[in-house]
Amino acid sequence: MSIMVTRIEDHETRLREIDRVVEWIRETVQNAHQNGVVVGLSGGIDSAVVANLVKRAFPEDSIGVILPVKSSTKDSIDARAVAEKCGLHWIEMDLSVSHELIFDDIKIKLDRDLNGRARMTDANLRARLRMSTLYGVANSLGYLVAGTDNAAEVLTGYFTKYGDGGVDFLPIANLTKREVYEWAKVLGVPQQVIDRAPSAGLWEGQTDEAELGVKYNDIDDYLEGKDISEAAKARIEHLYNVTAHKRVMPPKPPVEAEE
Repeated sequence: MSIMVTRIEDHETRLREIDRVVEWIRETVQNAHQNGVVVGLSGGIDSAVVANLVKRAFPEDSIGVILPVKSSTKDSIDARAVAEKCGLHWIEMDLSVSHELIFDDIKIKLDRDLNGRARMTDANLRARLRMSTLYGVANSLGYLVAGTDNAAEVLTGYFTKYGDGGVDFLPIANLTKREVYEWAKVLGVPQQVIDRAPSAGLWEGQTDEAELGVKYNDIDDYLEGKDISEAAKARIEHLYNVTAHKRVMPPKPPVEAEE
């Protein structure tokens, strides 16, 4: 019986937390004198949670945008499932041709095959094309763009600068990855999305943890002040340090001091 009571209390606590963030989203949009919210739907759990939040905040003035770029068909299928489950209006725009034209032109103009930089150039271009498209939609509707980065991603800089990191507000940036999963269950995110291995979908077989070189559980424990292995701690702090530039405004020269 005590376990059941604990579960009910946890559920109610999560609902209160969700309601608080939903109200914050409304205030953020209203303070910006905008009309609603657009969110990119990747088929992953983070965008699924944000989709549910923005739908609750603006039932009639929110939209999800699915933006495949040579992506797995499963990504689009799961993204549609998320939108349909929470009743979010959605559109889909395939950016594969646009990406190929730009990426090929870069290689032609530079007269090189980019060697070891090709994969990351390709992946970051995808993220930036998606964000440019989201802002095209947002500007057309007078909406703000909701980001989908969680606390673990913000800490490690696991986002593309001016790609998925270039947004108007970050509704789940205070949530650890495991809290994202907890919210997803309360919000009723489709099980197929909850069961997916976290991935940015940057290339075939890509997973977040493989690219980060550390488990989300270790990052979450670090954020919560729990003990983790020295190797995991060193990796997290390395990622934090090398991605510091992503979390600040672009630098400018110092003003010359008056004598």
